[in-house]
Amino acid sequence: MPKVRIDNETYEFEGRPKLLQFCLDIGVELPHFCYHPSMSVPANCRQCLVRVGTPARDRGTGEMQVDEAGNPVIQYFPKLQTSCSLEITDGMVVETHRSSEEVAGAQKDNLEFLLINHPLDCPICDQAGHCPLQIQAYKYGPEGSRFEFDKVHKPKHIRLGPRVVLDGERCINCTRCTRYTSEVSGSHQLTIIERGVRNYPMTPPGTEFDEPYSMNVIDICPVGALTSADFRFKARIWEMSKTPSITVANAKGSNCYYWVKDNLVMKVTPRQNMDVNEYWLADEDRLDYERFNKDRPAGPMINGSAAGWDAAYGEAARLLSSVDPSEVLFIGSPFATVEDNYLLTKLADSLGSPAPQYIRHVEIGKGDDWLITDEKAPNHQGCERLGMSEIDAEIAAARIQTGEIKLVYVLEEDPVVAGVLSASDMDAVKVILHPYNVTNETLHGANVVLPAATIVETVGTFVNIDGHAQRVRPAKAIRGVNRTLVMEMGESRADRHGTPFDRWHNETNLVDCQPGWVSLPEVAERLDIEMAYKGPRQVMEEVAGTVDAFQGATYEAMGLEGVRLMEIGAAV
Repeated sequence: MPKVRIDNETYEFEGRPKLLQFCLDIGVELPHFCYHPSMSVPANCRQCLVRVGTPARDRGTGEMQVDEAGNPVIQYFPKLQTSCSLEITDGMVVETHRSSEEVAGAQKDNLEFLLINHPLDCPICDQAGHCPLQIQAYKYGPEGSRFEFDKVHKPKHIRLGPRVVLDGERCINCTRCTRYTSEVSGSHQLTIIERGVRNYPMTPPGTEFDEPYSMNVIDICPVGALTSADFRFKARIWEMSKTPSITVANAKGSNCYYWVKDNLVMKVTPRQNMDVNEYWLADEDRLDYERFNKDRPAGPMINGSAAGWDAAYGEAARLLSSVDPSEVLFIGSPFATVEDNYLLTKLADSLGSPAPQYIRHVEIGKGDDWLITDEKAPNHQGCERLGMSEIDAEIAAARIQTGEIKLVYVLEEDPVVAGVLSASDMDAVKVILHPYNVTNETLHGANVVLPAATIVETVGTFVNIDGHAQRVRPAKAIRGVNRTLVMEMGESRADRHGTPFDRWHNETNLVDCQPGWVSLPEVAERLDIEMAYKGPRQVMEEVAGTVDAFQGATYEAMGLEGVRLMEIGAAV
């Protein structure tokens, strides 16, 4: 197998990888700005320079030349090379800044050159604290600036489109943003204008940067030149916690991080998963977070009045036992976790009621065959795999109007807003509801309200449109104590230890809600139905062991990147 020597360490490699990517893969850090693994290699930032050579050979015999000690004589290139564009060859010898003063000096000089006209506004820059330029300047750059003249000024605070703001002075001309729009999204809405030290990215005349994936340029910008119009100046990176999870704006289940400050989701950024969304995230996924912060319920209710959880569980059980099991319509939810929907099916089965049905949320023409889908619910596949069928609105309404249905049990769904049942239909029956928000129209006529934890407050499993099962983890705390949620969130989180006396902590941001895997067993217990689980992990182990369509979907197997399930109906 071919070998390469990097900083006096020998590594084996296959194929013809680029040196920079190979170093990053084996954990050897090389500073860089313009390189991105999914785009072309312009080699224009010059920050990844290394010293490279190959063993010298006798031109006549072809034999490798050795020195007096018997070591190969290395013939180095006359100039430093950009590692991002250089293919590795067998026997290549590489010196990085760790082993070559020349390389370290070149990287230092290059950073000084990049910083000549860069504004010293780190204290007010949204990128501060996680800025590659800032980090590399500390690691590899000069300790001060020798530039004592007026810096070049460029346009500032320019709205390139509805979601992205440009500060031209911060741009270091890496061209990541323009290459993204031409090579990845294909919108071609950004280009470089002007020349020399005065150039910066801009939209062509008469064009607005409004593509549905525009905010990805914010993440790949190695400085603070491109920022989010929505997030600007809201919070600092060190003030927020970062939780790996998935998005719920559609059925793709793109991997993301939820950033939380004072128990409020502040922004959503992409998390790399090459099997789902690679490095990217749709704008609709990023701007969907307000549902987790606003219009949340104040706690359980009975007939419109506030109640305690025990009383609400008891009333829900009383209502279920007051009607014949055949007169109960259970409605599951493609917004709820697999665990919650599974427990709902167990509750219905234990009562002898018909199996739960679910509501589809399809908007034809909204999908784009990439990260946006026509299906707008994140767990449609999960419901299908549990054997749930899509609800027929006409049949459901008719059964209510004829009196066949006397009670509707709704899990994390809104039949009225979905257009499946009308407000008058819901007024004709008893309703038990697990809602996320007070904007839920079904809430107004509900007899028992058991507020549900959203995807950022629970632990559970979702299956995306491609059959990829993925775990979610709590990014926000809820009111009350739950050992599973505390352990998943981590005790070191600031929002686990705040008090009303801390200015950064607001207790009203703690929502009085419960995950379905907590509330459903509580209702079942009051109906003398055995549904005791130690937590959602045990529930999912049972699902994976008893439902063929979920075979192998344990928490351990899913990890951080999920696991691809067999197609529905495929042989086991």
